[in-house]
Amino acid sequence: MLDPETQAIPRECGDCPIRHRAVCARCEADELELLDQIKYYRSFEAGQTVVWAGDKMDFVGSVVSGIATLTQTMEDGRTQMVGLLLPSDFVGRPGRQTAAYDVVATSDMVMCCFRKQPFEDMMSRTPHIAQRLLEMTLDELDAAREWMLVLGRKTAREKIASLLSIIARRDAALNVAGRRGPMVFILPLTREAMADYLGLTLETVSRQISALKRDGVIVLEGKRHVTVPDFNRLLDEAGDDSDGGMLA
Repeated sequence: MLDPETQAIPRECGDCPIRHRAVCARCEADELELLDQIKYYRSFEAGQTVVWAGDKMDFVGSVVSGIATLTQTMEDGRTQMVGLLLPSDFVGRPGRQTAAYDVVATSDMVMCCFRKQPFEDMMSRTPHIAQRLLEMTLDELDAAREWMLVLGRKTAREKIASLLSIIARRDAALNVAGRRGPMVFILPLTREAMADYLGLTLETVSRQISALKRDGVIVLEGKRHVTVPDFNRLLDEAGDDSDGGMLA
């Protein structure tokens, strides 16, 4: 059953929680009206597939709430999680007919979708959309390069701290919050999913999270409710400086 909070759909673009970060962030009022004519909302339950790799995509869109994973399957059946889609992230590629990865909702999720061909037509007439999509694509490229460092060079503790810092920063940005005071967020991934994404064992993930909790870097209520008392300390644990981080 869908979580009522996650399933909540904004009535107006101005009320949308991702408005200031999504592909429509630079749009003027008249451009938003045009987008409104080709948009629709879709809700997905946790574990539901949004699209399979190789399937034809007749839509693109933004994650409004919830989280999804990008997964690639090898010929022998092995799978690897290669990315996360957090609120405001864009799904699909204009000009590409098929999906490159499996996209699966990890939590209950709502997407703001646009019919693909009208969206592509609008991109050619609306520089604000094309510019914002380019910015988001370059941010995604930077994030992928940083993630190569995380997977290739960082210790298990640094990997866990890096992932937590990404999620904390994105949650704060969506709430237009600064870094003063504790940062509080709901961890959207199970420890099994974290292990898959980080290339660690489940036991290692659990052990390192417990160590971060014991050392006061994070405070846990249950398994998912996380408080970061000092964000700069979390960045130190991740091996990043105060300006560091993998996602804008």
